[in-house]
Amino acid sequence: MQAVVREAPLDITSKTSPRPADSGGAGGGADSIAAAAPIRRSGGSSPQRSAAGQPEAPAATRVPLSRIQRLIGTRMLASKHGKPCFYLATRADVTELMNMRHGLSKTLGVKVTSNAFFVRALALAAARYPLTVGRFVELEPPDSQPTAVIQIADHVNVGFAVNSPQGLVVPVIPQAETRTLAEIAAQEKVLTNKARSNQLTLADLEGETIALSNLGAYDIDSFLGIVPPPVSTILTAGKVAATAVPWNGHVIVRKMVSLSLAVDQRVIPPEYAARFLQCLTEELEDPERLV
Repeated sequence: MQAVVREAPLDITSKTSPRPADSGGAGGGADSIAAAAPIRRSGGSSPQRSAAGQPEAPAATRVPLSRIQRLIGTRMLASKHGKPCFYLATRADVTELMNMRHGLSKTLGVKVTSNAFFVRALALAAARYPLTVGRFVELEPPDSQPTAVIQIADHVNVGFAVNSPQGLVVPVIPQAETRTLAEIAAQEKVLTNKARSNQLTLADLEGETIALSNLGAYDIDSFLGIVPPPVSTILTAGKVAATAVPWNGHVIVRKMVSLSLAVDQRVIPPEYAARFLQCLTEELEDPERLV
C-alpha cells in the first residue's frame, strides 16, 4: 500500500462519519472516499422542463478530486495495469486466537488486537517464504539491454492501513519478523494513535515490503486488495464470524475469518503463494506459536 495521506473526507449523504474501526485501527479507507471539497452541481437550482413540459432529470453531482486522490488513483492504476496479479482465498479458524486475546492482553500489559496477530503471522510466514517481500526490478546493464531481477528485501516491514481524520494512511512496522507479539501490539498502538492525531512522521510511513488491509471492523466478509506499487504481496482480512463447520460427523460453531492474497506473478509463482498462505493460516490457527 502506498504510504500516503488523503485530505479530510467529506460525507455527501450524512453529517455523521462511518463508525471507526474497532479491530486495532486497521481499515481500507472507508472514511476517505471523498475529499473535503465543495460540491458543485451543473445548471441552476430550478428544475428544467423538456419541450413536452415534463421535468428533466436533475444535473449530476460533481465532487472534485484532490491532488492526493489523483496521485493515489494514478499509482494504483499503474500498479493494476503493470502487475500481472493473481488471487488466492482461504478461511482460518481463529477460535483459539480470539478466545485467548483478552487474557493475553492482561498478561502482556498491552492491548493485543486481532490485527496484531495478523501482522505477527504475516511476518513469520514471509520470513519463511522470502519471495513475498521481493519485487520485480528492471536493471540497465552497460549494453543498454534491460535485465529483470527479483530484489528481495532484507526485512519484513509490514504496512497496515489505518483510518485517520485526514483519510487513509499506511504506517509501517519495520522488521516485524524480529518482533514479539507484545512488541508488535505496542508498536501498532503507537502508530495508530499517531495516525489518528495526525502525528505520523515520514519515517513511520517508509520502507513497506508487504501489505495488510483489514476491513473486519466494517462488517465485510472478504475482499480483494490491489497490490501497492512498492510491494508484491497484500493480505486482506474480513470480519471474524461465528460459522457452522463440519467436525467428526457433526456440525460445530467456530470463529472463522476469510483471508485473501493478491500477488505479483512475475515475482511469486502460484504454488509458492499457496504454500505461503497455508503457512500463514496454520500460524493463526495455532496462536501459541505467535506469542
